[in-house]
Amino acid sequence: MKVFLLAGEASGDRLGANLMRGLRHLAPDVRFRGIVGPEMQSEGLDSLFDMSELSVMGLAEVLPKYFALKRRMDQTVAEVLAWKPDILITIDSPDFSLRVARAVRAADPKIRTCHYVAPSVWAWRPGRAGKMAGYIDHVLALLPFEPPYMEAAGMACDFVGHPVAAQVPITAKQIAQFQADFGLDPARRSLAILPGSRASEIKRLLPVFCQVLSEPYFADFQLIFPTLPHLEPLLRADIDALPQDKPVVITGSGLSAAAAAQERFVAYGAATAALAASGTVSLELAAAGTPMVIAYDMGLISRLVIGAMLKVDTVTLVNLVSETRAVPEFIGKDCKAERIAPALLQILNAPAQQAEAIETTMTRLGRGDPELPYRAARAVLDGLKKA
Repeated sequence: MKVFLLAGEASGDRLGANLMRGLRHLAPDVRFRGIVGPEMQSEGLDSLFDMSELSVMGLAEVLPKYFALKRRMDQTVAEVLAWKPDILITIDSPDFSLRVARAVRAADPKIRTCHYVAPSVWAWRPGRAGKMAGYIDHVLALLPFEPPYMEAAGMACDFVGHPVAAQVPITAKQIAQFQADFGLDPARRSLAILPGSRASEIKRLLPVFCQVLSEPYFADFQLIFPTLPHLEPLLRADIDALPQDKPVVITGSGLSAAAAAQERFVAYGAATAALAASGTVSLELAAAGTPMVIAYDMGLISRLVIGAMLKVDTVTLVNLVSETRAVPEFIGKDCKAERIAPALLQILNAPAQQAEAIETTMTRLGRGDPELPYRAARAVLDGLKKA
C-alpha cells in the first residue's frame, strides 16, 4: 500500500508521525512519500522539501511568497501523480494542502483523498465543507462534534480523537530531572511561554507576551520558552531583555524528534501555568495538566475578515471540547498586555479552576482508550476497503 502524506506545520507533523506508526502497526507493507517535518522524518520518511517553507499564515505573509508556494504546490502535485499512491493524506494546513488535493483529484480521480484535521467550519466559513466535498473523500476529525458538519456536505468523516490524549502522564521524577537539567529551582514557580510555532506569530505575539512578563508581579517567576531550533534566534532579542533571570529556552536541539517532543511535554508539566498562542498547543498543555491563558493576534486585514465571519465566542480547543469557557482567551483587538496580565495572575492564584475542563477535554478526546493510537490509521484503512 502506498500513502502520500503532506504536512505543513509542527502540529500536523506530530499527527502524521502518530498516523505513520499506526499504519505500520496495522499494515506492515505500507510505503510512504511526502512533505513532512522532523517527527515524520524520524519515522523514516524523506521529505520532498523542507516543510517549513509551507508554514505561512495570513494574507500579508502569504502574498509575498505566492509564487514560491505555487511552484512547491505544482512540484507536490507532480510527485503525487507520478507515484500514484493508493491514498493522498493531507494534514491540516488547508491553504496549501487542499489546493494540492484539488489539483490531484482533477488530474487523476482514481487517487483517494483524505484530509486529517477537519476545517473549523463550525467557527467560520461554513461553505468550505461543501467545496471540499468535490475533491476530498474522507475526513479524520480531531473533535467529537465535527463529523456531522463534514457528513452533511457529503464526505465520510470519522472522529479519531487526538493522539495527545494518549500521552503518558508526567511523573514527579521527570519534572525533578528537567528542573535539574535546566537549572530551575523547584521551590519557585515557573511559567511556560508559547508565542507560536511560526515566525510571523512570534514576531506579532512575543512583544505583547514580554509586556505581560515585565509586570512587577511576574518578576520572580522562572520562564520556560519551549520552541523549535530554527525559531530560537527570533526569541532571543526580546527575552534576554526581560527582568527575570536567565529564561530557559527549550528547543530539543540534538535530540531525536521523539525525545524532543517528550522534553517539551515535560516542560509544560514543570510549569505552574502557561501563556500560549491559540492552537493545538492548548490541548498539549491540557494533557500535561497545566492551566493556561490563550492569546492571539493577526494582521489587520486577516483580523477584520475573520472577525466578521467568526460564528463562535471562543476559539480555544479546551473550551470547545469541554463545553465550558474555563480558559481565558484574548484574541485580535483584545490581545493586549493590560488585559492578559490580570487573567494570568488570576490563574496563578487559582490554578485548579481549570482542572475539571482539562479532565473533560482529555476524556472526550480519547484518554483511557487503548485503541486511541490506532484510530486514525484504522479509519484510513477502513475507508480504503469501502472505496
